[in-house]
Amino acid sequence: MSGRRGYFVLALSVLALDQVTKIAVDAALRARGPVEVVPGVFNLWYSRNRGGLFGYFHNLADPWRTLLLTLLPVAVVGAIGWYLAKGHESSRLTLAGLALILGGAVGNLLDRVFRGEVIDFLDVYASSPSIEERLVARFGTAHWPTFNVADSAIVVGACLLVLDVLRPAGRRETALTP
Repeated sequence: MSGRRGYFVLALSVLALDQVTKIAVDAALRARGPVEVVPGVFNLWYSRNRGGLFGYFHNLADPWRTLLLTLLPVAVVGAIGWYLAKGHESSRLTLAGLALILGGAVGNLLDRVFRGEVIDFLDVYASSPSIEERLVARFGTAHWPTFNVADSAIVVGACLLVLDVLRPAGRRETALTP
């Protein structure tokens, strides 16, 4: 596992950054409205999400919501952790992607276990009329659902996995194995 220790450090770094930002946001923004960071594009906005990605399943009754959003992620976290530690030789991109997903998944899982919901605070939107029009026509909204560091790491990790799959086999660099 020594050759893969860095991927666990990456996952722990994501987890730490996620939890520190959520604690800070909970303390600083809970009673406030949005804090405009980049006018017309980005706010800090405190919200809590009982559902999954984009709020899906927030109306699902327990125990199904708990099963889907807590127990299933525990199994996924275990599988990714095992693969990072003992899985067959993989590319660095795959292992980095899995590490990002692992750190983000554990961050959101901790929220669900200890808070019953996930703290979100990154609010991205488009207020420029021409861009807003195109986004609304294409996606029905110009406002992205509020998200957090863990969500960002999961999405970036998934993109790295897709990128690695799409790369020609000869261009993949494998990670050091024990």
